[in-house]
Amino acid sequence: MDVAVIGAGVVGALIARELSRYELDVCLLEKADDVAMGTSKANSAIIHAGFDCQPGSVMAKMNVRGNAMMDQLTRELSVPFKRNGSMVLAFNEEDVRTLETLLDRGVKNGVPGVRIVSGDQAREMEPNISGDAVAALVAPSGGIICPYELTIAAAGNAMDNGVRLHTGFEVTDAEFSDGVWTLTSAAGDRVQANYIVNAAGLFSDQVAALMGDDGYHVFPRRGEYLLLDRDQGKMVSHTIFQCPSAMGKGILVTPTVDGNLLLGPTSENREDREDTATTAEGLATVARLASKSVPSVNLRAVITSFTGLRSCSSGHDFIIEPSKKRPQLVEITGIESPGLSSAPAIAEYAVSLLKEMGLALHAKADFNPIRRPIPRFREMNIEQRRALIEEDARFGQIICRCETVTEGEIVRALHQNPPAHDLDGVKRRTRTGMGRCNGGFCTPQAVEIIARELGIPIEQVTKCGGESRLLVGKTKEGGLDA
Repeated sequence: MDVAVIGAGVVGALIARELSRYELDVCLLEKADDVAMGTSKANSAIIHAGFDCQPGSVMAKMNVRGNAMMDQLTRELSVPFKRNGSMVLAFNEEDVRTLETLLDRGVKNGVPGVRIVSGDQAREMEPNISGDAVAALVAPSGGIICPYELTIAAAGNAMDNGVRLHTGFEVTDAEFSDGVWTLTSAAGDRVQANYIVNAAGLFSDQVAALMGDDGYHVFPRRGEYLLLDRDQGKMVSHTIFQCPSAMGKGILVTPTVDGNLLLGPTSENREDREDTATTAEGLATVARLASKSVPSVNLRAVITSFTGLRSCSSGHDFIIEPSKKRPQLVEITGIESPGLSSAPAIAEYAVSLLKEMGLALHAKADFNPIRRPIPRFREMNIEQRRALIEEDARFGQIICRCETVTEGEIVRALHQNPPAHDLDGVKRRTRTGMGRCNGGFCTPQAVEIIARELGIPIEQVTKCGGESRLLVGKTKEGGLDA
């Protein structure tokens, strides 16, 4: 093996894809049962313009470069992306001074089109924002995306170009001998590689220490969100921010690429790297502060809430560098917001570091950057739907009524790289169960399809891998209709 990438979040997946351009033997290692299971599955889904980052920082360089790469990347991977623009609201003179600082940073960082407008001008652009806003910073290059769709697509395209994905591979031991790293999983599986890229997110410092480099420390920053139904998705067109603080970019109100409205996140430093529970206090804070920006937001339209964790370091900057203590190892750690926006640039830079360290890069003649998406039945017109059903009758069977997801889409999700293995995996790839009923109607049929396509008993279908089985047995013999 030439390179092993540890961590199949958006950064690791895009690094694997970047490496798949070359004549290399590459694997992507993930301790969970699927890709995008950490920070990449629960965040604000924002492609930041880059005006908040300190000029000259690694974060600033990666953010602006990554933002500029998004149009081509998302076209190639068939991932929904929209440059809806960002707007930061000021409510008093102190906030206005903060906007001026952000404008100065944005200009120094090379953010295109960033400017300050009056409160009245902001309301002409966004009629539903607060009448108390006295000014706003506007950055047209800001955008919205689905983070786990980008991760799944990047990993899938990497696999289509020869990268091997190993899920359930938690690195528990690492040894370096004679120019080769040997990584061992908790299950006793082994992978050998000449070079390692540590992109393990919230656990990157622990992985680094395991490999003999104890010079890093990250901690989780916890953020809670509220997701509103699609009938609220046009409340604003821009991503609406409040002035940032030392703890983050504040509570935002933003449309999503799927037509919902997202509010959040809170920002709390914690010790527990796996605590994704929501709290009444946190969600109340989201509701209160979101209403400050957009008073008419309808909180009765909330369909779900969730919590995300992001990796932070004390230096408040990305660390992307060859290990100072161990050979043939690239460390990527402290990738907090705007990590999603920066991910394509981080991948590009990580591969350049590997080249500087001695990895030979010979371009593949047959690299294919294009990933064919699963057809989105809900987005098709009548003629397109009819043609798809004629090709595959399973696209004529609606399984999820809220999101108009068909059996054909679920089947594709179970077989296309990287294949789903459980109900949540299908959900992330197709939106089955993401509507207002939260899977109340479609789950039984989806479980049947998963069992059939994977060739397993229906009792073995899980929600999210491990022991999260949805069914424990039958109440009587016979089929499901008995």
